Amino acid sequence: MLFSCLVDADRLDTEAFMSPEQASLRKGKKTLQELEPLLEKHLAKLKCSIRENHKESNRVNIIRNQVQDECRKKAVCAPGFYSLTVPTGGGKTLSSLVWAINHAIHHGKRRIVIAIPYTSIIVQTAQVLRDIFGKENVLEHHSNVSYESFCDKDDNDENKLVQQMKLATENWDYPIIVTTNVQLFESMYSNKPTPCRKLHNLCNSVLILDEVQVLPTQYLQPIVNALKTYQRLFGLSVLFTTASQPVLEGKIEDAFSRIKLDGIDRITEIIPIEFDLHNKLRRVNLFFDDNKSSYDEIADRMVQYDRVLCIVNTRKTALEIYNRLPKDEHSLTIHLSRMMCQHHIRETIERIKSALNDSKYKIIRVVSTQLIEAGVDIDFPVVFRQEAGLDSIIQSAGRCNREGVIEKGDTYVFMLKETRLRGTLNLMNEARKDVMDIVEDKMSLDAIYKYFNKLYQSTPTFDKSNQEGYNMHEMLEDVMDEIPSTRNAMPSIDFLFKMAANNFHLIDDDSIGVVVPYVTDEEKKKGCKPYIEKLIEELKTAVLSYRLMKELGPYMINIKEHDYNVLEGYLIKVNGVNVLDYEYMYSQETGLRMSFDEILIK
Repeated sequence: MLFSCLVDADRLDTEAFMSPEQASLRKGKKTLQELEPLLEKHLAKLKCSIRENHKESNRVNIIRNQVQDECRKKAVCAPGFYSLTVPTGGGKTLSSLVWAINHAIHHGKRRIVIAIPYTSIIVQTAQVLRDIFGKENVLEHHSNVSYESFCDKDDNDENKLVQQMKLATENWDYPIIVTTNVQLFESMYSNKPTPCRKLHNLCNSVLILDEVQVLPTQYLQPIVNALKTYQRLFGLSVLFTTASQPVLEGKIEDAFSRIKLDGIDRITEIIPIEFDLHNKLRRVNLFFDDNKSSYDEIADRMVQYDRVLCIVNTRKTALEIYNRLPKDEHSLTIHLSRMMCQHHIRETIERIKSALNDSKYKIIRVVSTQLIEAGVDIDFPVVFRQEAGLDSIIQSAGRCNREGVIEKGDTYVFMLKETRLRGTLNLMNEARKDVMDIVEDKMSLDAIYKYFNKLYQSTPTFDKSNQEGYNMHEMLEDVMDEIPSTRNAMPSIDFLFKMAANNFHLIDDDSIGVVVPYVTDEEKKKGCKPYIEKLIEELKTAVLSYRLMKELGPYMINIKEHDYNVLEGYLIKVNGVNVLDYEYMYSQETGLRMSFDEILIK
């Protein structure tokens, strides 16, 4: 923390001396006190719109209002750890904002940081926040964001705003920040000036951890340790939000009473248990198949419904089922996976949302990987979900009858003959199956609690950073060790910090980036030259820059080394960047093709 303060002070001071015009761009930001009326105005407008559409008696909207009211009441409670456990469709995003902004104002906290696991949810959440507070008050910070994309390049004031946002990514001196879990936690454990620079601005702030159930279990102990320290020493209040709250409170022990996870002493749940939200907001019947099905059988079951979503565990499975679905002018059949670049994923999700609200589309069938199962605001009457952990199944069921427009939607959990679950996914599925045998209500809070306890008891480690006999906790404890007899035997402090930084990676990023020739919907309509072609031309002639890599980011797909070796004959190196050299190897429907055979199938 001292290092963070020093780095930011040094760079701000240098900037003020060397570039006073740039330094002046950092001034004039609004406070949370000034932004709070904008949120209340938005909520009032939302309620008015609901009344005008004669939906004031809709039970979902009534419950959403009750949740928001409870968040206002609990906002005055002392800084600490809080959880907002609300089923999907209960309005967690707005309710968490209500709690966070009121809590911050009441306790004199300076900013709100929202950390989210997936960029698809970040983009959606950041847009909601910009609509409420104005784009000048919300910083969206992740690798694929382009600030020019939501600002007018020809407007001087807008150009100034772009510069302000870019400067704010350096130290998070902004009222509201939306970022990734990776950006947040890897900065906490970094030993480098640039990522550490922002950390002191977490002091006296409010942190919302959205979809907290997807925090990687193999790094859960160092994550919890960091959060406890920031809360205890630096005035950070933390809110966990999800429909399926993991067990982070207390100590988790194995069968031999050995502590496996040393959790948070106390987490205060905002919503009282008597609200019984999981029953009141239950809009889905959940069915589990007894027998395994083939790709063909799942596709045949999907065809029986006009509007249906199928969520599977792998890119390959998504493609296999998608290829078996009918595609004609009478139906809209959509594939969604990370074989598609970020631009492609974003536009596809928007196409799904638009089609679901358009009466001309009678038949809509979507096959997707898990990227759509949490946080994405879509609503299907029927959902199929490949077997997985209970938290994933509940999140997937949250895409079913989300708005409660029908009495009950149906979610079917199926097993596949052609696939076999491995690693963490298998552990999660086995924990889920163990719990299914001992609970009657598969979607209850009790079932979720028992599921996470089972999962944690079978998890090999909560600190994957272990190296050379040190886990993350020991690495950083030894830094503070002042006992003379042990100091000579210790590695140097610099080495321990470096070792911690090198071994803390939320994502095992051994993937290789490939730039693909995706043509956006707007470019298709206008028939103009795709922007990606201009970027590749620039890549061939210009010096590789941070700005150019940022613009290429949304056109990039990360693949494993094995897949890279398969595709190598279709790739060229341009200025050190892998670029797909054959347009036909990228489908505008399904993304990156891994072999020429996929074109023949098409």
